[in-house]
Amino acid sequence: MTAPTPRPGILDISPYVGGVSKLAGVDRVIKLSSNEGALGPSPKAIAAYQAVAAEMHRYPDGHATKLRQALAAKFELDAERIVCGCGSDELLQLLVRAYAGPGDEVVYSRHGFLIYEIATRSCGATPVAAEEVELTAHVDNLLAAVTPATKLLFLTNPNNPTGTYLPAAEVKRLRDGLPAHVLLVIDAAYAEYVVRADYTSGAELVELGDNTVMTRTFSKLYGMGGMRLGWAYCPAAIADVLNRIRGPFSVSSAALAAGQAALEDTKFAEQVRRNNIVWLPWLTAELTHLGLTVTPSCANFILVTFPREAGRDALAADAFLRGQGIIVRAVGAYGLPDSLRITIGRGDEMQAVVEALRQFLGA
Repeated sequence: MTAPTPRPGILDISPYVGGVSKLAGVDRVIKLSSNEGALGPSPKAIAAYQAVAAEMHRYPDGHATKLRQALAAKFELDAERIVCGCGSDELLQLLVRAYAGPGDEVVYSRHGFLIYEIATRSCGATPVAAEEVELTAHVDNLLAAVTPATKLLFLTNPNNPTGTYLPAAEVKRLRDGLPAHVLLVIDAAYAEYVVRADYTSGAELVELGDNTVMTRTFSKLYGMGGMRLGWAYCPAAIADVLNRIRGPFSVSSAALAAGQAALEDTKFAEQVRRNNIVWLPWLTAELTHLGLTVTPSCANFILVTFPREAGRDALAADAFLRGQGIIVRAVGAYGLPDSLRITIGRGDEMQAVVEALRQFLGA
């Protein structure tokens, strides 16, 4: 007898490994590994979460009606074309599941989010990574990677883990250059942090045709990673497809209530945004002064590259930081073994990182 075997390609997948949260023997950990909101969740979101505790025996609204209406009002969108999910990860994977399979290809930039490759392989499709230029997605390279077999193209904007972005004109050029049969998915998980005048989350491109989807999340600026809540804005036909295949109750009542409250707490969201506006350039400047290479970022994290020198490389830096109770993210899985990704946290956390790296470098 033989044991059940998975479909071809499943065992070729390298499982996604999230950022570490705890260190053995360390009571106070500074966690800067997962790009979580620096100030945590909104107090109003916490209160909304607690308020629905007594109703946990009831199924949630499977249509996320109130949250979709709140999102539509805030971002001036059509609520009927919004689909909510268990994190934007679920929606990204559902899109691949719906539109790609064996014999198909899915394109993304070389250092794009790991979930794209995982989702692609899980459906039996072939992942295709287009080379970046200066750690930035490159429109011409992405378009050159498209073939008749291409069914989806993912663009993380801003990109994780590099923090780089494509301006609105380039994103539109990418969309305009794609064949009509290719679905462009703009993963705008970090859109709330961007303060560049030439940036767009991509919502307006969804309005212009039938082959663009924008995804967003509550895990970053809104500090709700543990709630698993994301959403997609889609052409009507694609929203219909997602609603046919998604889990009927994949978003909990607690997540729906907390998400709506978080959207309404604009004052707290602005505090989180302001924290990033202050400490992102500060950390960039301090680490550059220490002689490290920092990729310019417009998200809530930076990519720091270390010298290829034993005892001073990224691996050694990561180990040293952990010894100081500081957890950052090694990004070798993204093809960047010489770099670490550091989330922008509170001011005291940023100062602790700089001091620790100063000690590490002997600066």
